[in-house]
Amino acid sequence: MKIISYNVNGIRAAITKGFLEWLQQANPDVICLQEIKAVESQIPTEAITEAGYPYQYYFSAEKKGYSGVAILAKTEPKNVVFGTGINHMDAEGRNLRVDYDGVSIMSLYLPSGTNIDRLEHKFKYMDDFQNYIDELKKEVPNLVICGDYNICHEAIDIHDPIRNAKVSGFLPEERAWLDAFMKSGFIDTFRMLNKEPHNYSWWSYRANARNNNKGWRIDYCLAAEGLKDKINRALILPEAKHSDHCPVLVEIK
Repeated sequence: MKIISYNVNGIRAAITKGFLEWLQQANPDVICLQEIKAVESQIPTEAITEAGYPYQYYFSAEKKGYSGVAILAKTEPKNVVFGTGINHMDAEGRNLRVDYDGVSIMSLYLPSGTNIDRLEHKFKYMDDFQNYIDELKKEVPNLVICGDYNICHEAIDIHDPIRNAKVSGFLPEERAWLDAFMKSGFIDTFRMLNKEPHNYSWWSYRANARNNNKGWRIDYCLAAEGLKDKINRALILPEAKHSDHCPVLVEIK
């Protein structure tokens, strides 16, 4: 099963930039989208079906044009779960899960900490999400959590770790949380197979950052440890340019 995660920074804008043509070429079995910034009625679902993805699930934020996640699939899952049941998380449309035999896939959009209020919200989300996943794993052990975590794990994951040490996304507390989250039973599939530096999944629109590869790796496909021996490939796909993020991929037997 080929799984892709992609923060599209507005699904309608991404489609105008050739997202659907790219999707057909990339040909994942399942794609997890974040920051769709739309409700289902605003999305060209028929065109997505024609591109090969008849099973489409959207979980939008209550606030219009903000946040939201989606999952597009070639084959129908046996179960779909919208949200977590935790209101402050679900109001912003940040979690969506599909279950198949042998693997469950979640699209996650973890908040960014752009100011003090949002940083407090981010930390509350992180704590509540950890507790939610700790319980979920008891029922759904073969979990793959794909998405924009808005956190760089280690210095290798950011182009300038020294100057960004006090910037949200690379704060010591955020990094410690992500480290503990991984150690609670998840594998960073990309780092498991790729040890090289200068691999990023997000670039600022400022200062020609993408062309200079001054980026951050904040998008992950984290797989439950029980799937370790089934991980075939894990890649970042920087040639896809429909967003300020690029897709990340994992292939599981």
